[in-house]
Amino acid sequence: MNKKLFTYKKSGVNINAADKFVRYISKITSKKKGKKKFNNIGGFGSISSIPKNMKKPKIVACTDGVGTKVEIANILNKFDTIGIDLVAMSVNDLIVQGAKPILFLDYISINKINLRKLKLILKGIIKGCKIAKCELVGGETAEMPGTYDKGKFDIAGFAVGIVDEKKILNYRKIKMNDLILAVPSSGVHANGYSLIRNIINKKKINIKKNYFLKNELMKQTKIYVNEVLSLIEKNLLNGCANITGGGLVDNVKRVIPDNLSATIDLNKIKTLNIFNWLKKNDISDNEMLKTFNCGVGFCLIINPKNETKIKQYFSNKFKPYVIGKIDRGKTKVKLNGKINWR
Repeated sequence: MNKKLFTYKKSGVNINAADKFVRYISKITSKKKGKKKFNNIGGFGSISSIPKNMKKPKIVACTDGVGTKVEIANILNKFDTIGIDLVAMSVNDLIVQGAKPILFLDYISINKINLRKLKLILKGIIKGCKIAKCELVGGETAEMPGTYDKGKFDIAGFAVGIVDEKKILNYRKIKMNDLILAVPSSGVHANGYSLIRNIINKKKINIKKNYFLKNELMKQTKIYVNEVLSLIEKNLLNGCANITGGGLVDNVKRVIPDNLSATIDLNKIKTLNIFNWLKKNDISDNEMLKTFNCGVGFCLIINPKNETKIKQYFSNKFKPYVIGKIDRGKTKVKLNGKINWR
């Protein structure tokens, strides 16, 4: 073989390694007991069945990533939970519309195929899909030398759900005097990591040796699918919001009808240790609320008479609690009081 010839492999792309990973994905996603399902991983497209028993089914689609949380994963060499985050970021958006997630696809771009790293990421994605009760039906792995530095990568997820037209959650169901419940987050989830990394870098914190940060920053995002869909099935929800980038204000206002306002009492928010730590690092209250979930991962808007019933669907760790109510007003979200940082 002429060593002077240009090849794809010499350019940094190893198709054989990529094919090996695809075979691995196909193998582990085929291991499912029970009814037969379509499996076309490695093909040109994925095939899935449409759920039955819906008179007027509507499709809902979402896409998201996990931002610079991937950089923390690289520093800590921990990749088994970041796939759960990826699934969570999309399926938690789907359920805001009342949709049941049915399928998920991933996109992984990396400087060089690293089978150990990719397998661990995939392990998390599969676990996330299992929690959300949807299928991983395909995806794409792109080896991109020259685009990413050594060891660097990025991931994105794409979820599709389905909802019966009569079950769609929209602003029309939200009424005066409805209560706003906060469902606790499991931690930072996957927003605000550029700010966190800036603090870590400026203060020269070695997170590998800091047990608290090492544990907190890689906590998997809570997937709220099963609890929220159960509430929708029982007609116990008037509206809800996934609290991601933009915090409480930017996300809650997206579901509030005109001429109504969500009045939130900040002093009722139960903060988590990681947010109390962040607050102590010279971050204003406004910046905390705009960047992080501050302990509120998801919000439920409900008729007051359903409060007790709704709490029964959640474990003690994620038991929802009242942080506000719906009033009249032209400002979509009004904040009262201050968060009690510890």
